[in-house]
Amino acid sequence: MEIVKQQNKMNCRLLMFPAPFQGHVTPMMHLANLLYYKGFSITVIQSTYNPINPTNFPSLTFHSLDDGLCEAYSKCPPPDSFKAIADMNSACKEPFRDCISLILKDAAAATDQDPVTCLIADPMFTFAGVVADSFNLPRIALRTGGMSSYVVYLSLSSLHEKGYFPLDETKLDDPVLEFPPLKIKDLPPETHHHLLTNVLNETNTSQGIICNSFEELEDASIARLQQTLPFPIFPIGPIHKYQPASQVSIWTEDKTSIAWLNTKAPKSVLYVSFGSVAAISEADFLEVAWGLADSEQPFLWVVRTGLIQGSDNSYTLPEGYKDIVSKRGYIVRWAPQAEVLSHPAVGGFWTHSGWNSTMESISEGVPMLCLPFFGDQSMNARYVSEEWKIGLQLEKGMKREDITKAIRKLMVEEDGEEMRNRVTALKEKADLCLTEGHSSYKYLDELISYLLAL
Repeated sequence: MEIVKQQNKMNCRLLMFPAPFQGHVTPMMHLANLLYYKGFSITVIQSTYNPINPTNFPSLTFHSLDDGLCEAYSKCPPPDSFKAIADMNSACKEPFRDCISLILKDAAAATDQDPVTCLIADPMFTFAGVVADSFNLPRIALRTGGMSSYVVYLSLSSLHEKGYFPLDETKLDDPVLEFPPLKIKDLPPETHHHLLTNVLNETNTSQGIICNSFEELEDASIARLQQTLPFPIFPIGPIHKYQPASQVSIWTEDKTSIAWLNTKAPKSVLYVSFGSVAAISEADFLEVAWGLADSEQPFLWVVRTGLIQGSDNSYTLPEGYKDIVSKRGYIVRWAPQAEVLSHPAVGGFWTHSGWNSTMESISEGVPMLCLPFFGDQSMNARYVSEEWKIGLQLEKGMKREDITKAIRKLMVEEDGEEMRNRVTALKEKADLCLTEGHSSYKYLDELISYLLAL
């Protein structure tokens, strides 16, 4: 569904504050673009670390935080994601305060600028609420993950009281009775609970939540949150489908992947990408490579910088590998994922089960092979494989024979065809919910009215 730029301006400015990780930047920038087309003026505040290119969004205003993260990380290997989040919250608070102060002063002094109405922030920034409150600036959180995992996070204390934590290595395959179909191994380990508590506090002290999901996908979780939270939630997803694809990638996309896909038969190609953060061992990398080769299925494989633990920008494929897969395998550093998933040649997606990837795959009717790494990915993968039944999950490690078997099951066997039928039906629901009179369309209208009333 394409939103046409509204002629009537809303005469107010929204501040958007994305966390500097691809999975967080993507929905925030799609949201910024959507709200601009709905008539709002938009200012994006971003870290110098992993910034989006402002020239890709000429209608938006950008401010950079002088937080030192870019310089700090350029002198050493990229940190793991949890250390990066801690560093980010330590380094960004005061630069963010200075930036907000400057923006508000400029808006007050200028006669041709719209007044700042609201901050829409990623709750991964656990200081944004305190800073916004000091300026009496209303704040709404953008939830970049699913609502089902959010319900689980809200229940961590009660799950702890019921004895689920610390996680028992002998019971990892046991069910979480309160949240079927989850298993104990899908729950976040205790080492992550401090961060999750801070993010939950940042979310729950906001004046509303925008979420990149839709009622027809997560109806029970959304209804539960609507009954328990003291502020409105706006499930307006899939957010990326409102507008034509915009350049939200932090990294340079290899467009030759599309030309290669153009040479392949419909639904024949497995797209393989483990996101922007996950890393695997060199041994597992080789198992993936041989699993793909032995499957005898065409594949487009993203091997980005940092995918292999401890490696630099290079990687080594087994001797003779390129000759074996030359006609049916294509490897790139980074792909235009939304465009790839919408390509008629793509028939499956081997994913890390990040929420953006999950939503994008559902939105294009592509069944998934799930290999979760951390965070909410295990829960997402469980819902994909056992709740929605639109994919498979690799749970026995990275053995080439298991990989080969799973790929063939997804791509050419009857089970895969049944998954494809189910995800096609979900795609139709995702398309419908964006149209007038349906769920996400109505929530978007409610969000706009809410923003104007703040």
